[in-house]
Amino acid sequence: MLGLGALGVVAGARAQQAIDSLLGPLGNSDPTGLTGLLPAAGGFRYYSVTGTTPARADADYRLAVTGLVARPAVLTLAALRAMPQTTLVRDFQCVTGWRVRRVPWSGVMLSQLIESVGPRPQARAVAFRSFDGTYAESLTLEQARRDDVLVALTMYGEPVTRPHGGPVRLYVAPMYGYKSCKWLGEISLTDRVAPGYWERRGYDVDAWIGASNGRDDEPA
Repeated sequence: MLGLGALGVVAGARAQQAIDSLLGPLGNSDPTGLTGLLPAAGGFRYYSVTGTTPARADADYRLAVTGLVARPAVLTLAALRAMPQTTLVRDFQCVTGWRVRRVPWSGVMLSQLIESVGPRPQARAVAFRSFDGTYAESLTLEQARRDDVLVALTMYGEPVTRPHGGPVRLYVAPMYGYKSCKWLGEISLTDRVAPGYWERRGYDVDAWIGASNGRDDEPA
């Protein structure tokens, strides 16, 4: 894999095809610790700001929904799976330039989850925290209520894998991938948008594909 990764820098698509044939459609984690440096199967690259891929067993997973809400909740994976599920087939676009086309995602619409806990009138934004202990993101409440924003449980018809941010991740279809918080552990309604991990390092807070970060990519 390291050899193929090095080739990917030079030969791009040919190396990508070789890795795809070895790893299959969903790929695998990078045991070397070079997370995000190697091309991965299906065109995805794996990124972790902590240098690790944190784990939660299905039975141990909990999603806290807190903040400016009338009914705070802590949801198990089983509880999320029991809620109505929505499927989106959309591209995944990274701000660094790579794109994976027509990825099928399924999960709970974020708007539905927000309404289930009763947002208070002063709520204006939604903050997301990863259970990696470091990563954070946010959306305005209006953005979070779009019908193309999911708390994603499956990808390509299978549970979201650990390298891809499972068992539960955020998927914000119309925005660059850094908005789609992996290893989702907490959703909190707040009175203002707080810049996320990469936004504090220079990326745009509003991350619309093709209309932010100085990029002109086609919308997902």
